[in-house]
Amino acid sequence: MARTFKRPRQSHPIAELNVTNLIDLGFTLLIIFMITTQVTQEQTIPVNLPAESKSTQQNADKSAHFVAISIDAKGNTYVDANPRPVPITELRTRLHVYGLETKPPVIRIRGDAHVPYEKIVALMDELKKANLLKFTFDTQAASK
Repeated sequence: MARTFKRPRQSHPIAELNVTNLIDLGFTLLIIFMITTQVTQEQTIPVNLPAESKSTQQNADKSAHFVAISIDAKGNTYVDANPRPVPITELRTRLHVYGLETKPPVIRIRGDAHVPYEKIVALMDELKKANLLKFTFDTQAASK
């Protein structure tokens, strides 16, 4: 008499789908898109930055929030990457709102190389009135 040692196997369809890897991929892509969006937004306003000789730069504070204000060669002012010029009254209002924040942002002044110096000084004056005392000037490295 032959004996079978096989266990009866029941075939069940796998109803669960493991989506852990898909979630990891989704978060990775989200982070990549968030980083590249910030970099590409600033370059949408065509500004010919003035050249500066190469020097050592300080590292930016990791917790600092930056707001870019661009002034093109015609003297139009833009806030962040908004392609619409911002009138001076609206700029004052926005700067005032930024100044009321608990941790005000660092303002990045992106002035065109051919913009009159008076426009940059007027912007700095508006920043001081809004109590935004931390600002930087964006430049490009001088070519040899």
